[in-house]
Amino acid sequence: WANPKNPLYVAYHDEEWGVPCHDDGRLFEMLILEGFQAGLSWECVLNKRAAFREAFDNFDVHKVMKYDENKLSELAANAKIIRNRLKINASIVNARAFAEIQKECGSFDRYIWGFTDGKGIGEPCDQRTTSPLSDAISTDLKKRGMKFVGSTVIYSYLQAIGVIDGHLDGCWKYRRL
Repeated sequence: WANPKNPLYVAYHDEEWGVPCHDDGRLFEMLILEGFQAGLSWECVLNKRAAFREAFDNFDVHKVMKYDENKLSELAANAKIIRNRLKINASIVNARAFAEIQKECGSFDRYIWGFTDGKGIGEPCDQRTTSPLSDAISTDLKKRGMKFVGSTVIYSYLQAIGVIDGHLDGCWKYRRL
């Protein structure tokens, strides 16, 4: 599914997608980027990731959660990122909820991987766009106040962070957990 003509996309597939991630900083970054992807292609977001990192203080959750109206306006004017004010505002709201989850669970890693008892799930990416797992996590995150975390976004997120290994049978990274 990765565009073979885009080196960023190939590197993302080969080095990141589906690799189990346990770093809260990266888990936050991917959650925010997946929210920005809603209604767009992942390639579009990926091509802007370096600009997102710069604009969002390298996705430092403690900085993002303190963004004010001035910062929101600055981000909405930044032509290098996706300038959807609803998604930008959601990233701030989600940073606050993410930090609360960290406080409650000790880490976001412990929270997100707790849904599968720390184990990955093997499931080819062509089978579905949601699952009972993404439904449950989406529902819980929404109860905690997060935005742009529908079941399809969360399913994609779970694949990105390796909770769900969606590599297809013919892919060199294919492994069934």
